[in-house]
Amino acid sequence: MAKTNKSVKTAGKAARVKPGKNLTKGKPMLRAIKGGKNGGKSASAKSPSHKLAASKLGASSPAQSKTAMMKALAPKPSLKPAPAVADDVPVIALNLDPVKLSPAMAAYFKKCQDKLGFVPNVLLAYAFDMAKLETFAALYNDLMLGESGLSKLEREMIAVVVSSQNRCYYCLTSHGASVRQYSGNPLLGEHLVMNYRVARLNKRQRAMLDFAVKLTASPGSVEEADRERLRRAGFTDRNIWDISAVTAFFNMSNRVASATDMRPNAVYHGQARQLGSDRRIGGSARL
Repeated sequence: MAKTNKSVKTAGKAARVKPGKNLTKGKPMLRAIKGGKNGGKSASAKSPSHKLAASKLGASSPAQSKTAMMKALAPKPSLKPAPAVADDVPVIALNLDPVKLSPAMAAYFKKCQDKLGFVPNVLLAYAFDMAKLETFAALYNDLMLGESGLSKLEREMIAVVVSSQNRCYYCLTSHGASVRQYSGNPLLGEHLVMNYRVARLNKRQRAMLDFAVKLTASPGSVEEADRERLRRAGFTDRNIWDISAVTAFFNMSNRVASATDMRPNAVYHGQARQLGSDRRIGGSARL
């Protein structure tokens, strides 16, 4: 008789179960077939996490497999943003103690609080001297909110473009929010902050802003041809005065804000960021 293959005998022996042996409650116990280089250890005896990682690896070199496995098992980074750091304290870098508010300014601060929910930091910055605070507030309200052939949005556009030329953090933040709110268009606010020339402006707006920029960057070069261009765009001589006055006011304000490291109220950063945002702004309290 031919010799029986030894491996076949071994497999047959392992498969046989003697009566009364290797049984637990009537069920045969499963045993791995002995033999091979692993000494009977099953290749599948790995943890569930290793199985998941291995399933993602596919055919690759040992080095690639190890790298891919480490990536698969690595903890995922948290998506929770870090808490914001307060950016508007102190209001200015100068140590100037506030004085007692006059009745008119106390009422004005209350109006700001009621309409805006806060007092603009520029008012707090001026509160060390009532004469200066009252003069600043009166001039601001006259130029930006008083009667004029320029709309409130146009005046705010001038404020932002001038402040962009001067890189004034305070005014770009506060008046950028105003442009977004008056226009209902956050894109316009961002364009004017970064580069007004990329904004989709009409002929009137572009002529107005070009003049404000020239008056800011090179006032000595302004001449009759510049005023005539404004007239051709539809502005009256009174309108040209108002464009010039708003431009001059923000050149002054930018320099004071930059010199004192004036910090804008943090609330401005998030205002009117959605298209079609509410255009209502709190009257003369807007600064």
